[in-house]
Amino acid sequence: MDRLTEIEVFIQIAEYGSITRAADALDMSVSAASRSLQSLEQRLNARLVQRTTRHLSLTSEGELYYQRGKELVAGMLDAEASVSEGALSPNGLLRISASMSFCLLHLSPLIPAFTRAYPKVRVEVLVSNRYYDLIENGVDLAIRTRRVEADSSVTIRRLAETRRLLAASPEYLAKRGAPLNPDQLAEHDLLLYTLADNWNHLTFKKNGETITKPVNGLLNSNEGQIIRKAALDGLGILAQPTYIINDDLESGRLVRVMDHWDLPRLTMNIAYPTRHHLPAKTRLFIDFLVREFKSSDYEAKWTA
Repeated sequence: MDRLTEIEVFIQIAEYGSITRAADALDMSVSAASRSLQSLEQRLNARLVQRTTRHLSLTSEGELYYQRGKELVAGMLDAEASVSEGALSPNGLLRISASMSFCLLHLSPLIPAFTRAYPKVRVEVLVSNRYYDLIENGVDLAIRTRRVEADSSVTIRRLAETRRLLAASPEYLAKRGAPLNPDQLAEHDLLLYTLADNWNHLTFKKNGETITKPVNGLLNSNEGQIIRKAALDGLGILAQPTYIINDDLESGRLVRVMDHWDLPRLTMNIAYPTRHHLPAKTRLFIDFLVREFKSSDYEAKWTA
């Protein structure tokens, strides 16, 4: 049994939570599906599935391999679609969902070049800091800063990792000074993004030490650009992903604060509905975006 088949069988077992149901979905015998799983685990020298008489669950290694395997299979399907006739002349409406900050900083500058290359594709951008249900809202692809998707009907393709930073304007730091450790944050005005996970707590790591501090913001908002503007105006110290404030840091409009302490990082992914034949317009835009991110070396800049 070839490696791709083993991966496909494992993905079905992971999603159905059952070897029997996975075998039915793939139109193969239960014994063949079980042998495929055993062969994969032997080849990887790792247990991927924890089995009991009544229950089947993924191990931590299995969870990781499931996500990577799903991306691999999706990539192969995309490669097959790339040679289809529709890829030669993509057309129709492409609906993209992303946050205001991503749209302003990284999506809007790219759309003109894409539409020049594929003039028959019309683009609609849905700006939202909340995550749309892709299927219900007819969204072709979305940019999301979370590591995995719980919904098996959604496929993800990794775009970049980004740090989250504390930063403030030179004017603020000249007046108030810069905190050197998490305890000193209580003496400062903070600008907080309320849609972040546990937004009113900040968790820092340094040299194996982890510290979580409850925080109160002088200004709290569900829009990152409002937080950014307040920081530029000297109102306080913000906590934001580097991809939003990188240009401000490079220009000196904002200055890193407590940079030797690391906040939890974010993984930026492209999410799109899982389909056997991905529409050419979607596949081409995904490839276009991935190429742009690689050529600009954004991840290296955002994780420095």
